[in-house]
Amino acid sequence: MNTTKTKSKEEFVHSVFESIAPKYDLMNDILSFRRHKAWRKFTMSKMNVKPGSTAIDLCCGTCDWTISLAQASGNGKMVGLDFSQNMLDYGAEKIKQLHLDSQIQLIQGNAMSLPFDDNSFDYATIGFALRNVPDLEQVIREMQRVVKPGGLVVSLELSKPTWEPFKSIYYFYFQRVLPFLGKLIAKRYEQYKWLPESLIHFPDHKQLAAIFAKQGLQDVQAYPLTGGIAALHIGTKGKMKSGV
Repeated sequence: MNTTKTKSKEEFVHSVFESIAPKYDLMNDILSFRRHKAWRKFTMSKMNVKPGSTAIDLCCGTCDWTISLAQASGNGKMVGLDFSQNMLDYGAEKIKQLHLDSQIQLIQGNAMSLPFDDNSFDYATIGFALRNVPDLEQVIREMQRVVKPGGLVVSLELSKPTWEPFKSIYYFYFQRVLPFLGKLIAKRYEQYKWLPESLIHFPDHKQLAAIFAKQGLQDVQAYPLTGGIAALHIGTKGKMKSGV
């Protein structure tokens, strides 16, 4: 990918999320028809987080998923990473209210270059953000790198509906109605106009599953959700071969 293009997208996406942080949770409800919590609950059931497990939640935003992972783990150390300090600040407040400060570490960082050693976590997750990164294959490689052998790489993301008439209705809502709701509720029109555009060139759930496999992840599972407007992908990092 062109370095200049990558940098400009990164800077633009950063500005978007810095500006929408105050209304991010509310707009998530509107964007997903209030389904994002059910999608995350389904995802957590498929992940089957074991007590004491560790995880890194990339592009963690206001930390809803980070918190769910921490609560499921019980006492496992969690890392929430995001490049928007504004988002992290809102997440930190939630974490403080739930008394999870000692369990969750928040880091301002880049999902394309994680500041952790290989084989550090049991899970690496990314929610509603893979379509926003400059190079999604690089992010998947980094997620795979930092999970332990046998660990899971998990993406929960908006996707592309496949059946009519729902597909046409959804795209009309997503492309025409949502930006005006963003202007009305969050006082941000251009930012919410950009979000539908971010999905145009994003792979559908079958293509993304193939990308997971291409990066070497095993037992890749793809689950279209709510008529395909979202999709869950789970891949397993292969176990190390023992020496001869």
